Amino acid sequence: MVAHPSPIKFTYEDYLLFPDDGKRHELIEGEHYVTPSPVTRHQRIVLNLGGFLNERLRNKQVGQVFVAPVDVMLSDRDVVQPDVLFLSPGRETLITDACIKGAPDLCVEVISDSTRKTDEIVKRKLYERFGVLEYWIIDPELETVKVYRLAEGRYTRTAELTRENHDTLTTPLLPGLSILLDTLFA
Repeated sequence: MVAHPSPIKFTYEDYLLFPDDGKRHELIEGEHYVTPSPVTRHQRIVLNLGGFLNERLRNKQVGQVFVAPVDVMLSDRDVVQPDVLFLSPGRETLITDACIKGAPDLCVEVISDSTRKTDEIVKRKLYERFGVLEYWIIDPELETVKVYRLAEGRYTRTAELTRENHDTLTTPLLPGLSILLDTLFA
């Protein structure tokens, strides 16, 4: 992920003028970040997770799930595209035709070598600051999932799950959801 440092801070209006070039463009504190298109393994994991969540939600009608690309406008200078996000019924009012305006309940990033630092540090702090209740970092190379939960305005890592241990991913945001990491990384 490449940040283009500039003395000028970009806004959502500027963001809308960025090229539609197949790359992921994001703004964090007004800085422009560009990421190449994801690799196929990344996309498989996103689709697996999105499918599990969507199946769970379809039957329970307890919110909505989105997969990238969808803009999440946390502020005029913070616009990101999490790989997967979930909105509970109380936050569905954030959905507009153009974007999600506000913090989702859950944001998920599938990291790569080019996004590792941004996802692990920059986005974790951003999601924490804007009150995203849970943040999952999925590492396809190590086949792990780190789960961060917001408590008293700060993230606490509540789990680090591995495929090697045949761990299962759950969340209090969606009671009854249970995803075997073996299946997620298949």
